[in-house]
Amino acid sequence: MASPITVGTLFRQHKKMLMLSWVTGEGGADRAIVTATVNGASDDPLPLVGFLNVIKPNRIQVVGSSELEFLQGLGKNSYTDTIARLFSTKPAAIILAEGIDVPDVLKTRARNTQTPLLQSNAGSHKIVNHLRYYLTQLVSQHVVMPGVFMEVLGIGVLLTGPSGIGKSELALELVSRGHRLVADDAPLFMLSGPDTIKGSCPPPLRDFIEVRGLGVLNIRAMFGDSAVKNTKQLRLVIHIEYLDDEQLAQVDRLRGSQDSIDILGIEITQIVLPVAAGRNFAVLVEAAVRNHVLVFRGYNAADDFLGKHDAQLIAEDKE
Repeated sequence: MASPITVGTLFRQHKKMLMLSWVTGEGGADRAIVTATVNGASDDPLPLVGFLNVIKPNRIQVVGSSELEFLQGLGKNSYTDTIARLFSTKPAAIILAEGIDVPDVLKTRARNTQTPLLQSNAGSHKIVNHLRYYLTQLVSQHVVMPGVFMEVLGIGVLLTGPSGIGKSELALELVSRGHRLVADDAPLFMLSGPDTIKGSCPPPLRDFIEVRGLGVLNIRAMFGDSAVKNTKQLRLVIHIEYLDDEQLAQVDRLRGSQDSIDILGIEITQIVLPVAAGRNFAVLVEAAVRNHVLVFRGYNAADDFLGKHDAQLIAEDKE
C-alpha cells in the first residue's frame, strides 16, 4: 500500500478541480486519510469518503444540501447529539458541498478539535465520486491496460489488439447491438477481491470513445444511459490480431486459439480472433462470450463433438 495521504496533500492536489477552500481546522492538515480503522480493528477499515454517515463513518464526510436539511430537521437534542457523534468518530475531514453556508456549530466544533473543515461550490456527488476514485487507486493494486472494456451479454470483456486494428469500431457496433461501454482507450483494473478484478473508466474519459474518422463520441449522449456502465468485473479478454498464413495454419480448428493472461496475479481467459476480410467481429465476440459462459458451466463443445465422433466410429466398427 502507498504511504498514507494527508488532508493537506489532498487539498493542494484537488483544490482547483473541486473548488475547495479551507474554512477552519488547519491544525489537522496532517491527518492521514487511508489508515484509520474502527476502534483500531485492522480488519474493519473505515470507508474512505462518502456522504454524511455517523453509523458507519467515512474518513472524509461530505455534507450536501440533503444532508444539511436532514440535520436541521432534527430536534435540538438530536441535532446536538448527531454533531457530537460526527466529531467523536474523528473524521479526517468534513467537506460542505454545493456552496452551502457553514453552520456555526460545525465551525466551532471543527476549530476546537482541529478537524479540517472544507467548503466547495462543487456538487456533493461530484466530490464523492472524484475522491472515491482517487483514493481507491491509492490503496488498491491496479493497472491500466490499453483496449476497450465492454459489458457483453452481462460479462465484462476487454478488447485488445494493435493500435488501429478496429477495437473502437467494434465497440461502437457492440453498443449499437445493445451491449454497454465501460471504458475506451485506458480502462483501469483493480483487485476487488481475492480472485476478482473490477474494471472502470477514469472520470475524464467516462462515456467517451474515439473512432477514427468520426473523432470523439459521447456514447451516453448518443445511445442513452443504458449504453454505458461505470464498473464491471473482468471475465474475458478478446485479443484481435493480424495472423499470417503460417500462424493461421497453427490455430486449433476444434478448440480455437485460447489461453490465459495474468492480470494482477489472476489468470483471465484470453481468446485470439484473427483478422480476416468479411468477418463480423461483433457476432464473433458475442459467440465467444456465450461459449465462455458454457465452458464456465462445465460444457465444452469440442469435447462434446469429439465424444460423439468417437462414439460414431465405435458404433461403425461394431457393425
